[in-house]
Amino acid sequence: AKENLESALRVLDRLAGRDPQVHQQLLRSTGLTGAEIDSWRRAADHMYVPRHDQLGIVLQDEHFLDRERWDFEGTPADKHPLLLHYHPLELYRHQVIKQTDVVLATYLVEHNFTEDETRRTFDYYDPLTTGDSTLSACVQSVIASAVGYPERALGYFEDACAVDLLDSHGNTADGIHIASCGGTWLALVAGFGGLRDFDGQLRFKPRLPVEWQGLRFRVQARGQLIEVG
Repeated sequence: AKENLESALRVLDRLAGRDPQVHQQLLRSTGLTGAEIDSWRRAADHMYVPRHDQLGIVLQDEHFLDRERWDFEGTPADKHPLLLHYHPLELYRHQVIKQTDVVLATYLVEHNFTEDETRRTFDYYDPLTTGDSTLSACVQSVIASAVGYPERALGYFEDACAVDLLDSHGNTADGIHIASCGGTWLALVAGFGGLRDFDGQLRFKPRLPVEWQGLRFRVQARGQLIEVG
């Protein structure tokens, strides 16, 4: 929510500087007022994002650390996925995560995190993530690459590939996991390729597994096809 407001403000500021006429047309057509824009800025500036200073991590929610960790070692294999065998209220009272939400935030809005904070956040939440969601391994691969864990990144990438190729979740007969397929591409391009696209700038910081000799891919940005390799 904070990022949505700040993105809207960046667009308006950029339009005002680069094309004042279009900026004025936008204000007229939407009825947007200066008071409303100021309210967006105040809301974004005052929005509370819970962090833990000692651990140096962003919190899943304000009271996440008050809960007991889930007993992963004492949970039989046939009790996974957890959501199919335990009531949600029992899960929500523990430190256990189906989908790697906070780690995903360190990718989507990485400009709000330091590199050390991203690494510490990954280190804390990764052991708490069950892998029950097909949307986790690909994101875990991206961030494992970013924080310098190439072998873990490769392992998570292979897990993402296995979702449909090996039917690892046992439900590919109902249709392939389209979002997970997109996530596998993301693990390649944003993870190993290090692609980031923020505020009008493309950046690349490749981090390949030691077993790989190279990686080549294409992306289209602002009407231009770019080949990276």
